[in-house]
Amino acid sequence: ADGELVHYHYGLKDLVTILFYIFIAIILHAVVQEYALDKINRRLHLSKIKHSKFNESGQLVAFHLTSMIWCLYVVVTEGYLSNPRSLWENYPHVYLPFQVKFFYLCQLAYWLHALPELYFQKVRKEEIPRQLRCIALYLVHIAGAYLLNLTRLGLILLLLQYLAEFFFHMARLVYFTDENNEKLFNVWAVVFVVTRLFTLTLYILVIGFGLPRVENQALDPERGNFFSFLFNNILFRMSVLLLVCLFQASVMWRFIHFQLRRWREYWNEQSSRKRVAAGTKQQAKPLKRDSGYHENGVVKAENGTSPRTKKLKSP
Repeated sequence: ADGELVHYHYGLKDLVTILFYIFIAIILHAVVQEYALDKINRRLHLSKIKHSKFNESGQLVAFHLTSMIWCLYVVVTEGYLSNPRSLWENYPHVYLPFQVKFFYLCQLAYWLHALPELYFQKVRKEEIPRQLRCIALYLVHIAGAYLLNLTRLGLILLLLQYLAEFFFHMARLVYFTDENNEKLFNVWAVVFVVTRLFTLTLYILVIGFGLPRVENQALDPERGNFFSFLFNNILFRMSVLLLVCLFQASVMWRFIHFQLRRWREYWNEQSSRKRVAAGTKQQAKPLKRDSGYHENGVVKAENGTSPRTKKLKSP
């Protein structure tokens, strides 16, 4: 009532909140599955493997689109995009606005709810290690940004990541409905490269130039200052940036390898189609018939004489 702005800190009560929103996420997951994805699957008549991938991409498209719009709203209203210096100024960012804290708790709840969904969705055993690896990476990065007071940097990184993931899973959905339509994969490839470049630039800007200029460089876990003092050491700072660059380079290498394999399969398929088309054309050519016409099963020449050559008797 007096116009004061309330900020929040993290604590053990967050676990109860996350548990509550895990159940909310499970309910929303079931609603999207029953009222949207199952109806589309009945029309497409997909195989079991494609059916599982279609459900996975459909759920992630809904989640990434919602999270992307929500995250964009948060970073715009909080002024993180208009003022990039706010990403490291006044670090540590211990006290959070309500919408920032609520966004992080919902993100943790969603990725934790994905663990029991592996059982509910009856995911194939071959797919479980890949999905567990993906869930673990999201949980580690989101919880790390939340607990180490790097929430502002984490919001921008999540926005870039979700943007690329949204186009990828959207391209998969379009591909399952029409296997000849792969144009959206090309859009995803461009978005993926651009987001990787922005991610790397953001890491260099915050870690290389931002955090070393923070005024309070002393180790103070009680105030949430865990490692900003380490960035004064140029050796530590360069080591972190080197690890980040190597990780991004490995991601780009896997991406390039995937694109090369995809293009090679595409051109092989195109060449095989051309060979099949050429073979059908050769078979479709009309056979040449002997000159003349048929009469009572015997070929007659146009002048009425038989086209067969007469044998000459020896004199």
